[in-house]
Amino acid sequence: MFSLLQFDWPILAAIACVILFAGLIHGTLGLGFPMVATPLLATMMDVRSAILVTLLPTMAVNIASIINSKATLETTRQFLPLVLFALLGSIIGSAVLAITDPAPFRIVLASLILLYLWNGLRIPRQWLVQHSLLAMAIFGTTAGLAAGTTNVMVAVLIVYFLSLDTPRSALVPALNSCFLVGKTSQIIVLAVAGLVGVRLLLETAPLAIAAVVALLLGQRLQSRIEVKTYQGILRKLLLLLAIVLVYQFLREVGLIAWPGAG
Repeated sequence: MFSLLQFDWPILAAIACVILFAGLIHGTLGLGFPMVATPLLATMMDVRSAILVTLLPTMAVNIASIINSKATLETTRQFLPLVLFALLGSIIGSAVLAITDPAPFRIVLASLILLYLWNGLRIPRQWLVQHSLLAMAIFGTTAGLAAGTTNVMVAVLIVYFLSLDTPRSALVPALNSCFLVGKTSQIIVLAVAGLVGVRLLLETAPLAIAAVVALLLGQRLQSRIEVKTYQGILRKLLLLLAIVLVYQFLREVGLIAWPGAG
């Protein structure tokens, strides 16, 4: 079974720095913890291990974000079907992660992000409204699959929410609700598969606390960021994520040599 203590202290220190940075980003923008932490950690370890390291910290960040959110139940109730389909997709995706190599899923996700950034991918708002349940089924399930296999759900959901011109006050709590159910189901599925145990949860508990502290600090900065600045930072983060995912995929399939390889 995977253990955090298998790493040397320099790697452990780097992991802690990544967790703090991702927590700060999530607190400032309202999203982004797994989106930032997973690809950065995957430069030090395989993707499955990176996902295991971030399981508890991500859940802690999501819970803290929801608790500290000013949004009411009515704000997110309209997106309840989306949350449920995200749950379904995450269960399936996590089961796939437990038994297969997740590398191919990274290039698919990177392609989706780059397509969105390249031409401002939008789904016609009228279609999304007229076929609300179908749209939430498609985007929710796809996002869940992405979360289960690559730990990054936001790249799919952001297309849906921005196509609807969803205000930030509703977007952030809806995203965090999807993230939370996805992460909860992922922990359960991976535990059943024998990849997650009490030991790992105890080992990553300090990282979860650090993530929440960084989140709270980031939330203090949130009100100082204008909407245009917020959107610009989000696009840059998505571009960075896509580049890292493509690089990791090319490296694993042997098209790019590992550092130090002859």
